[in-house]
Amino acid sequence: MDRRTVLLTGMTALLAGCGMGAPKVQLGSDGKPLPQVYNVNEQGEGVVAYRLLDSLNTLRASRGLAPVAFNAELNAAAATHSRDMSVQNRPWHFGSDGSSPFDRANRVGYTGKFLGELISETYETELETLATWMGTPDMRAVLLDPKATEVGFAWFQEPNGKIWWTFCTGGLRGV
Repeated sequence: MDRRTVLLTGMTALLAGCGMGAPKVQLGSDGKPLPQVYNVNEQGEGVVAYRLLDSLNTLRASRGLAPVAFNAELNAAAATHSRDMSVQNRPWHFGSDGSSPFDRANRVGYTGKFLGELISETYETELETLATWMGTPDMRAVLLDPKATEVGFAWFQEPNGKIWWTFCTGGLRGV
């Protein structure tokens, strides 16, 4: 065998092996790939939360805004509402007991000024959800509120993969 034949045989074997371990992508009737379930628990709670916080603070910094930090009480209010939206099977700002976002923040002992809440019912990741929120002027205003100093962020994922995201903002009283 000459050198070219050996090289061609080797390259063919190498290229053939590249596709062997690749996962099969299921296609929908439109020919596009079907969405994959994003398992939040596999990512790790801290990883998901801080990936969103870091991304948000990068967006805020690009607009000359101060960074925000997590607040335990706002996180608790967000977690309660995410689970409750799943129970109600609808994304909205009121709890099954009629509570408002302000009520939930007060119940968990939040002492700052509650500023806003964003919610989402989706199968998307936290960063895709953040991008969607940034794409809507009213939601973007909550994320980029210059009065915000603290945030709460939580989710509840159903066994079918649907994720209920809740994001809350707060700031200093009297500001």
